[in-house]
Amino acid sequence: MTALDRDELQRFLDTEFPQTTVRVESVGNDFARVRQEIGEAHLRPGGTVSGPVMMSVADTATYAALLAQIGRVPLAVTTNLNIHFLRKPAPDCAIVAEANLIKRGKRLVVAEVRIYSEGHPALVAHASVTYSIPPGS
Repeated sequence: MTALDRDELQRFLDTEFPQTTVRVESVGNDFARVRQEIGEAHLRPGGTVSGPVMMSVADTATYAALLAQIGRVPLAVTTNLNIHFLRKPAPDCAIVAEANLIKRGKRLVVAEVRIYSEGHPALVAHASVTYSIPPGS
């Protein structure tokens, strides 16, 4: 397994998941920080960022943190994502997610993800995400 740096990881996501607009800002030891610019298409009625957008950002942050450690394993998949929406995100700020891998086993990886509106210190959501790593990876 060869770890991926931020640029390699972003190229991998751009190639394998061209539909995503989440950008990798940084990766480190069991860590990744990602960013999603927010536009009108990301808002739900009431002018708040939709739940699916924040879930996608949490999932992508975890995937980035994992692949930064284990390398290109496209078939690593989400097996669980639990999210708590804590407060209304700012509709005119990017969403930033910071994932920390808190347990890395042979087949399962668990992460904690903290989600913010950029420039605001209060959490807008908190997620726990579990990924399954395919055998032989």
